[in-house]
Amino acid sequence: MAKYLVIVESPAKVKTIKKFLGPSYEVAASNGHVRDLPKSTLGIDVEHDYEPRYITIRGKGDILANLRKEVKKADKIYLATDPDREGEAISWHLFHALKLEDKKVYRITFNEITKNAVKESLKNAREINMNLVDAQQARRVLDRMVGYRISPLLWAKIKRGLSAGRVQSVALRIICDREEEINNFVPEEYWTLDVNLKVEGEKKPLTARYYGTVSEKQSIESEGSLREITESLEGADYRVVEVKKGERAKKPPLPFTTSTLQQEASKVLNFSTQKTMRLAQQLYEGVDIKGEGTVGLITYLRTDSTRVSEEAEAMAAEFIGSHYGKEYLAENAAEKKNSQKIKKTGHTIKKTKSITHGYQVKKTTTTLKKLK
Repeated sequence: MAKYLVIVESPAKVKTIKKFLGPSYEVAASNGHVRDLPKSTLGIDVEHDYEPRYITIRGKGDILANLRKEVKKADKIYLATDPDREGEAISWHLFHALKLEDKKVYRITFNEITKNAVKESLKNAREINMNLVDAQQARRVLDRMVGYRISPLLWAKIKRGLSAGRVQSVALRIICDREEEINNFVPEEYWTLDVNLKVEGEKKPLTARYYGTVSEKQSIESEGSLREITESLEGADYRVVEVKKGERAKKPPLPFTTSTLQQEASKVLNFSTQKTMRLAQQLYEGVDIKGEGTVGLITYLRTDSTRVSEEAEAMAAEFIGSHYGKEYLAENAAEKKNSQKIKKTGHTIKKTKSITHGYQVKKTTTTLKKLK
């Protein structure tokens, strides 16, 4: 008889995890959430601190009954639902639905379904994190408070079946604000002036854009101003006074997050978001590989983190080093940096060619200055 019970969300994970843990462990699945707010009513006690009223989800009675039988046989129960706030909430609901108050209950999480990750999670078992549970409950309550009160207005005024919630309502406000900015935009006339210069030793002509006078940047706001500047440049001679050269280093792309995975799958494979997430879930839960059985092939798919597990990184480095040579190994892993706007008085240019005469002209790599 199994001494330990591990409860996961998906039935597809059961066989893989059972293989890692051995005969002392029984692995069962909850098939996602087992309790939720009732669909027919708001399900929130507004008069008593917005207390949610949970009921067993229809169709989950048999699953809970089977889980209760397994709970009675086990000495310890490990709640191994997904490592996010939704998974934390599912563990909390299981704790109450299965009445585990008198049992030894532990919460474990893993970001990849590998033998090392699963066994390591058992060594680092913890209690249920109520901060994550409360965060999920707050989101769920907010969904109801906004959705159940605004959606009927949409049905009455626009069309039945439309959904209004915490996300749609804010997104609509952002769209409306942006539309208002577009409507309030006042178009302004502007002109650009380019000159093509043949430089000795260069195969391609050098294109420069008018920047302004030597002392300040100047915009061209009318055709008349353009003609005046063009006439002043007729017959001018130009010369290169400075050449600046630099190097650009191209870094490998960062590991996928949920959003970048969806974007790339849509762009390259024309996959819908639903199809991408369905396939990614299958790869995470494990696929049958000849000679190895069911193996999880990717780490957790619902994440904003670009972190790669140390085990996967070491295996990839070993493969690249042995098959292609150590010179192909990166010295440092690519890391995501927080983007921030920097106010500059000049321009940062990788490769710059400066030509002097006429007016000061700039186009990414070129600067022209008028000679006295």
